[in-house]
Amino acid sequence: MVMTMLMDYRELTNITRELYNYKSQYNFTVQINDTHLSVALNNHQHYILSLILSSLYTIFLFPVGFLGNILILLVNLKHSGHLKAPDLYFMNLAMADLVLVADSLIEVFNLKQGYYDKTGLCTFMNLFQQVNMYSSVFFLTWMSFDRFVALTGFMGHSMPRARLICSLIWVSSLLLTLLPFAIAQIQHAGELHFCFANVTQILWLEVMLGFLVPFCILGLCYWRIARVLRRSQREQTDPQQTPRRQKALRMISAAVLVFFICWLPENVFICVHLLRGDADGGTLWQDYPLSGHAVRLAAFSNSCLNPLIYSFLGETFQDKMRLLFQRKSRWAKLNRSALRKSIYLPAANTCSHVICNRSSQSTNTCSDIPPKTVIPPHKNQQHTVAHHKYMGRDFEDNQ
Repeated sequence: MVMTMLMDYRELTNITRELYNYKSQYNFTVQINDTHLSVALNNHQHYILSLILSSLYTIFLFPVGFLGNILILLVNLKHSGHLKAPDLYFMNLAMADLVLVADSLIEVFNLKQGYYDKTGLCTFMNLFQQVNMYSSVFFLTWMSFDRFVALTGFMGHSMPRARLICSLIWVSSLLLTLLPFAIAQIQHAGELHFCFANVTQILWLEVMLGFLVPFCILGLCYWRIARVLRRSQREQTDPQQTPRRQKALRMISAAVLVFFICWLPENVFICVHLLRGDADGGTLWQDYPLSGHAVRLAAFSNSCLNPLIYSFLGETFQDKMRLLFQRKSRWAKLNRSALRKSIYLPAANTCSHVICNRSSQSTNTCSDIPPKTVIPPHKNQQHTVAHHKYMGRDFEDNQ
């Protein structure tokens, strides 16, 4: 009896353990399913918000950036006069912006599957973005320094020097991008899922040389420019050039301000990533894809807003664009007039043939009539006719 009760107790204990294990396993499964469901809903909300941001960028900013930068290049290339050094700097800046605007389509159309985990797309995007970032900030920094030098009169403008400076800026931008990329690829040769943009040293280089150092140089340049302008207004050395200088400075100041407003969020995002460290092995772009997408679009917006700054604040660019449109409209009017002349020319030739035939028929008819005897006029009459002819020619000349 005791043995039977002991066996029943053991069986009851086993059944209770099985029921407990099943219940705990069921609760764990429910918790896992709830977690997956919340993560899926969160990702879906982030995708919807990213889609809205991408739609706004594609509708409003992308056409302005793409067509506006092309317009800047065409207006300066089609200009009949000689290009100046500031025009060459603006053309190179528009070229860099056009490359970045075209590159932004990958960020816009690759929302569902982020390119941060894809080695090829991540490398491609960051290569073009870093080259454009370095070239844009270097051109803006040099343009501010060039404006300061032009105001102080230390050094004049020359096209050979401007071409050399543009070449040096492009070469330095490529070297600052390709050399760290090559070093990172050698160090991480065996890793399959590796994007060089996540390397800490490259990110520190991007923040320092692409943001902090140019910010200090630009601040110093504009502080000196403000002092020179205040001194020139006080002395009134050349009052005619003061409004034009102020307009040029206003345009460059707006371009620099828009640049830093657009690029500041991404640099803050990178600094947070660097200060946080890679404790979890991931990046902020992977952990916070919506914020990463927003700061990328803000950086791309700089290249879309630059053409608006040049067209509204650039007086020289407005004059060039007006001359180009006037020349195009004049050529269109000449082509229309030439087309009308070519249409009416055969009809005129036909009428002339008819007149010639009629005149030849009349001469043939009149040839049968004997000529009349012509009586020479009197001497006084000849003088009167000659006098009237002279007076008529004199009136026509005065007319």
